[in-house]
Amino acid sequence: MTNTKQVAIAILYRDNKFLMQLRDNKPNLLYPGHWAFFGGHIEPGETPEEAVQREILEEIGYTLPPTFSKFGCYSDEIALRHVFHAPLLVELDRLVLNEGWDMGLVAPEYVRQGSCYSAIAGEVRPMGAVHQRILLDFIERQPIAIANI
Repeated sequence: MTNTKQVAIAILYRDNKFLMQLRDNKPNLLYPGHWAFFGGHIEPGETPEEAVQREILEEIGYTLPPTFSKFGCYSDEIALRHVFHAPLLVELDRLVLNEGWDMGLVAPEYVRQGSCYSAIAGEVRPMGAVHQRILLDFIERQPIAIANI
């Protein structure tokens, strides 16, 4: 397990939708051109909580609210993913996309279908399989959290 890459990612939700990043469509990236969560690698000496806060601030200029909390861990042959969740308390136009091709609020029906349209890409793009599985788990386990925002 020590050789497993560790990442911290965030499920951010607003108006019963989920903020997703359309990853750059570069073949050297994991899930190129796919919808995925914002977040990234945990640096040496950093806790998963510190990493997710730093990554979200770097990638979209958003400071996670103090109420953010851990949803769980998902592990596969690629990475151990520390998954956090929090409400998105600002409008989408207040965020600055510093990493990725596009971003958008994705409705649960598109999560279930596994793809969503991107105006910047000009086409429907797939969702990363692991991200879809995590979001479907979250929708099933946290319906009150997302409905009240």
